[in-house]
Amino acid sequence: METVLNILLIRFGVIAAIVVVVGLAGFALIVSLRRRGKGERVREGAAVLAKSAARAMERRGARGVRGEVVRQAARWLDEDPDRKRSGR
Repeated sequence: METVLNILLIRFGVIAAIVVVVGLAGFALIVSLRRRGKGERVREGAAVLAKSAARAMERRGARGVRGEVVRQAARWLDEDPDRKRSGR
């Protein structure tokens, strides 16, 4: 029993380490793109992807939290970045 628990703990540690490394790599990528001035191009590309995902989910009739999150993301990415957002 102790061996199984040790294996589960090690597996959890490895998964947690992978999640942390991927998060840090994503954050570093975002920061580097912003410094190079390409953040707006990435935002426009993400807006296109979010819109197409929202349209696909609407065609499938997706309801619930996931469909609403995608629609909200598409709206948020479509906003003018210079315009002040409400609640911020």
